[in-house]
Amino acid sequence: MNPAERVWPLLRRGPLANVAFTDDEHLERALRRGLRHIQLRPDLIDGRLTGTGLMLTHQPATTRRAQ
Repeated sequence: MNPAERVWPLLRRGPLANVAFTDDEHLERALRRGLRHIQLRPDLIDGRLTGTGLMLTHQPATTRRAQ
C-alpha cells in the first residue's frame, strides 16, 4: 500500500463518515477540512508512514549563507 492509500482511511472514518454530501462543494469542503486536520497532526502522518517503511527527512528548500 502506498502512503496516499494509508491516508484515505483517516478521511473515511473522520469527516467523510456517514455523510450524504449535498453537492461537489460540500464534498470538497469536507475533504479540505479533513486533510487540514491531518496536516496539522504530524503524528497521524508518522503513523501512516510507519507501515510503509518510509521516513520523512527534513531537507531545507533553500540554503542560507553564513553571515
